[in-house]
Amino acid sequence: MKLTAVFKKVRGGYIGFVEELPGANTQGRTLSETRANLKEAVALVRAANRTLAKESEHTRIE
Repeated sequence: MKLTAVFKKVRGGYIGFVEELPGANTQGRTLSETRANLKEAVALVRAANRTLAKESEHTRIE
């Protein structure tokens, strides 16, 4: 899966987010720190989405 990471310089550092993954956003003092933070944010959001998908499979009413 390809994701698009966007980084913007702001006062005090950088912000970063992934266009295709709502909730995957972060900030940092340096671009390098922001990239590392965004990788972690993506991993956390994907893990949460997997958990939610599994939970919804068990609660479906047919």
